Amino acid sequence: MTTPRIALTGLGLITGAGDDVEKGWSSISAGISGIRTNTQFDTSQLLTDWAGMVTAPQPTEPDRCYSLAATAIREALRNSGLDLDTVDRDRVAVVVGSSLGAMPTLENVHRGLVHEGRLDAEQAAASQLPCVGDYIAAEFDLRGPRVVLSNACAASAVALGYAAELLWKEDVDYVICGGVDPLAELSAYGFSALGALDPEPCSPMSASTGLTLGEGAGFMVLESADRAAERGVRVLAELGGYGLSCDGYHQTAPDPSGKGAAAAMAQALETAGLVPDDVDYLNLHGTGTPANDASEPKALKLLFGSSIPPASSTKSILGHTLGAAGAVEAVVSTLAIDRGILPPTVNTRGVAQPFGLDVVPDDGRRADPEVVVSNSFAFGGNNASVVLNRPGRPGSAPRRTESVHGVVVTGAAGLAGSAGNTEQLIAALADGRPCFTGLEHVEGVGEVPIGRVDVKSASRGINPSRARRMDPLSLLAAAAVGDLYARHGKPSRAEAEGTGIVFATGYGPVTSVLQFHKGVLEQGITGANPSLFANTVVNAAAGHVAMLHRYRGYTATIANGGTSSVLALQLAARVIARGAADRIMVVIADEFPEQALATQAGLPGYARSTRVVPGGRTGMVLSEGAAAILLESEASAAARGAHALATVKGYGASGESVGIGRIGRDGEAWARALRGAMAEAGTAPDEIGTVVSAASGYSLVDHAQRRALGLAGLADRPLVTPKALIGETYGSAGALGLVAALSGAAPGGPLLLSSFAYGGSYAAAVFDTGA
Repeated sequence: MTTPRIALTGLGLITGAGDDVEKGWSSISAGISGIRTNTQFDTSQLLTDWAGMVTAPQPTEPDRCYSLAATAIREALRNSGLDLDTVDRDRVAVVVGSSLGAMPTLENVHRGLVHEGRLDAEQAAASQLPCVGDYIAAEFDLRGPRVVLSNACAASAVALGYAAELLWKEDVDYVICGGVDPLAELSAYGFSALGALDPEPCSPMSASTGLTLGEGAGFMVLESADRAAERGVRVLAELGGYGLSCDGYHQTAPDPSGKGAAAAMAQALETAGLVPDDVDYLNLHGTGTPANDASEPKALKLLFGSSIPPASSTKSILGHTLGAAGAVEAVVSTLAIDRGILPPTVNTRGVAQPFGLDVVPDDGRRADPEVVVSNSFAFGGNNASVVLNRPGRPGSAPRRTESVHGVVVTGAAGLAGSAGNTEQLIAALADGRPCFTGLEHVEGVGEVPIGRVDVKSASRGINPSRARRMDPLSLLAAAAVGDLYARHGKPSRAEAEGTGIVFATGYGPVTSVLQFHKGVLEQGITGANPSLFANTVVNAAAGHVAMLHRYRGYTATIANGGTSSVLALQLAARVIARGAADRIMVVIADEFPEQALATQAGLPGYARSTRVVPGGRTGMVLSEGAAAILLESEASAAARGAHALATVKGYGASGESVGIGRIGRDGEAWARALRGAMAEAGTAPDEIGTVVSAASGYSLVDHAQRRALGLAGLADRPLVTPKALIGETYGSAGALGLVAALSGAAPGGPLLLSSFAYGGSYAAAVFDTGA
């Protein structure tokens, strides 16, 4: 079966250059800058008060991030001609990239906590990064799969890749895909502390004296080209392919050789069935920092030789919109194809282009681009490239979008609470000992149980000089990977460099974010610690693990609450199956410092004792945890003599529009995810050997899952409930359930992992253990 071509049929855009597509494009194509004085917050202590700020009034409730996203999505839907009332909303996915999410609200919540000792638990919980997707789903009543990607400044370029994987497999009919980030104090103070902001509006690929922050949202309606033809809608461009790589070089600086960036571009073109000579225009990452502006041209020369196409940086007009940049620039690249104009690089300051590039200076240039590559790079050495092409444009080579390999699990490890490694975890499960016996005082609540990982002990095998640069989330992730290698053997250097990493988390680097922002609140710019700031991005852990193990392959970061494990495993398996990677380390971790515990314990459903009974209305207990699962192609595993613990069989994902922090009690949406996983696996309900349950002791969750299992025909299947002893680890819960099942907690046969996330998203996976 040939995979479908992906059509872009609707665009939405709001940036400092304009509050819709036409106004924005008019400014961009004419080289009119949207960078102006930042009035969103006090900039007197920063290196600059310039920013690509949106001037159209935005509601501050529930958050500026959400309103920017909603504005762009409404426009994209309107321009696509897609009437959501006429389609199956269960098959409309939400895929969004963001680095900050609702950070303005979180900053206000934290300000109240630091200055007044007051914690608004509901606002804190409703402003976590996964809530961006939940807000969009509720606002537009979208009930398909839902995922938030957070590879810092590459986030929404990675989101486009995830959307492509869904459409290539025909999991959904439509994807509402894009990126959003608001201006926020956290990033402004952080980049200022790093010395990365230009005192004047940025001059990418010319003076290269720093970046200018921006804000905004770019969203697209994606569907198969055949479906677009059936609807009679005009296709603006096609999403031909994408490529991702990690440098494994430095936490904030790119590899100066440009090899990682060149690899991402090459993979994107190969996936699209194109070659470098086919490319007509490059939308550069082009931040304006000296490190980026020196390394990106080297990457271009590695790939294109002396024949580099025209290339410009639209960040010179929009500022750096962080996690939104990949989507915003994909919208701009689509318009370049559709309107026949190459957008310019402005503010060159009369500097001769130092790298020999044609940067389309000052004004838009008439052209007829057939193929465009758009680049987005990020902290941690994350490289993302997206290929957009004119509708129907034939490739120069076969596309690499179809599944050609089987995928197996060749390593599994986990830790949670008092169980600091896999051996201790297995022993606790076998003995029936809870991993969450610690008690901590929460103001206004009292003593509550919690599962704390002894991070120092768990990370003893890490080089101390490396460990000192890592935050608790990164140390948890690294400890899980180290334990996996201790159990299953370390790879050779060549195997390591061919390995990718997909990192996932429920809520991200909470400790680093809170500590960095507390310094800013208490001391201003002098309290802005640049080392802490480097670890505030969600993908920081992936960068640290990549550097530790020399990973140079595919990379993505997912932040989607409790479904993060299963969605990460799904993405990695899809990429391996179509031959874009031989092996990918899937790593999931979550930490819960005292503020996170206080937020959760202040909400309904938290246990008051260490006795947790899933289905028993006891309430659930938080537990810090991490897991590492190594996936690889059957051919790769056989070549290196690796033992397959299980075979990946199928995935299912679904959503419901119940609103932030909620889930439906009827189990209908959850059942769709369970049925979808079994359908892709070709496994009937009565063939499932074990269901690895997501029940946690919180009656709302446990009741909804019980209903879902019944609706999916699984009510009588053997059930294991690892959260009874492991606790609620959110992001790593599904993977820890898999570790438990593969370590003897399940009776055998096909395993079905069940997972949920507050906000109404669900994911399930089927693995065949061969038992």
